[in-house]
Amino acid sequence: MKEFMMLFRNEKMEGGEMPSAEQMQAVMSQWQNWIGNIAAQGNYAGTNRLGSEGKTLKPGNVSIDGPYAEVKEMVGGYLIVKANTLDDAIEMAKSCPNLLYGGSVEVRSVLSMDADTTSATFLVEK
Repeated sequence: MKEFMMLFRNEKMEGGEMPSAEQMQAVMSQWQNWIGNIAAQGNYAGTNRLGSEGKTLKPGNVSIDGPYAEVKEMVGGYLIVKANTLDDAIEMAKSCPNLLYGGSVEVRSVLSMDADTTSATFLVEK
């Protein structure tokens, strides 16, 4: 099996009304159920949420505040899953709770550090 990373993106929140504790608990339950289902099928490899604190380093040793200072959306977290193909990973992503709230899920193959970067197989997924 291969590993695939799902990146969860949402619009950046500028002020606005925060959800209630009950609403947040309902959303967290949806995420826990979705990830639990993936784990129950033996396809879970790891996950984490990402905080808003950070900096982006650019060429010339230039550092800007925030990991998303110049964009309208932010990456809020990721999940690494095991699947035979990209299409299989996409099927898992289709039921992601992030899609219920206007967010998106980017699914990318994960390459090992020892992947052959000189061959065409590095550039094209098998």
